[in-house]
Amino acid sequence: MKKVLLYYPFEIAENANSGSKLRPKEIHQAFLSWGKENDAEILLLSGSSAAREELFNTWQSEGKLNDIWFCYMENQTIPFWLTDKGHIPKKPFIDLKVMKFLKQKNVPVGVFYRDVYWKFDELYPLKGPKKTIMKTVYRMEESFYQKYCDVIFLPSDAMGEYVDINQRKIALPPGGKAKNIIKKEKDSRTAQGIYVGGINNEDYGLFLLLDALEMANKDQRVCDLTVVCREDEFTSLPSDRRSRLEKLNVKVKHLSGEALNELYREMDFAFIPRYRSTYNDFSVPVKLVEYLSNELPVIATYCEAQRDIIETDGYGLICADQADDMAKAIEEMAGNTQIYRHNIKQTFADKHSWLARVKKVKSALLKEEL
Repeated sequence: MKKVLLYYPFEIAENANSGSKLRPKEIHQAFLSWGKENDAEILLLSGSSAAREELFNTWQSEGKLNDIWFCYMENQTIPFWLTDKGHIPKKPFIDLKVMKFLKQKNVPVGVFYRDVYWKFDELYPLKGPKKTIMKTVYRMEESFYQKYCDVIFLPSDAMGEYVDINQRKIALPPGGKAKNIIKKEKDSRTAQGIYVGGINNEDYGLFLLLDALEMANKDQRVCDLTVVCREDEFTSLPSDRRSRLEKLNVKVKHLSGEALNELYREMDFAFIPRYRSTYNDFSVPVKLVEYLSNELPVIATYCEAQRDIIETDGYGLICADQADDMAKAIEEMAGNTQIYRHNIKQTFADKHSWLARVKKVKSALLKEEL
């Protein structure tokens, strides 16, 4: 039986309440499903540095690592040396030990390099000497991947420009789920749109969306909007902004989990109105995948990575980060929702699921045709 090693140099979160915590769990489950279908044993090496070293030494002495087909690695937003509690590694050389072993065995290795926010001063919170030290450690991590990894997997092709690793770079499907969505009966002919996310940062574009909504509904009400956000963010919103939401009859809810999934069933389409920036151009919003997994067409601004996913297979409409252009998109979407929803049902699960992600990892590392 062939063996595939998943190497996670961190402890997997028990309560996965964000995309970054959820992804390692989801892709592990997808690998297990794929392994059953393809007669491959999936070995997960994860945990603290001490736990990884103990398990690696056990497997090595048992000969369990002698026939590894390929290795898929995940990284986090901090360099892997610092993922132990307190950011002090108890076994600082275990990652080098694992990668040297795999290199000696000629095992192809690929790492999912999830973010480069540390390269953008406006996004990276550290200042002064701490910032200088951390950026040096991040560059050491890039050098490590340069030496020991054959493929660098990325959230989008556009991010490759900002990754200083001279290896093959391949964007992976975002990891969606196939769901059998049964829509709820509608009480109104007016289209129902939803925005889920932050409301306290101009970059998120909620108030750009409100300007567009007001324009689209000027002569005839074509769209109702529901905003789902954290309760503390709504409470801390300035009174004039809360009044704006009330004036436009925007429903505000604070939901998550199954309650949010139920709300999605009442909606016709969703919004990602964030302003375009260098960082937003290459990042893939978790909410985009969540919307499409729930068969919701998307109106999104012209940020390159999200545009590629939405436009390629007709999952929604792309507009400029300007109110008049977004208003036109709202009017067009309100009358054509079913077309985009049909496209999502036809291709999204096959092309962008966790299983599709696993298959692309395998094909890239074994140098099969992509």
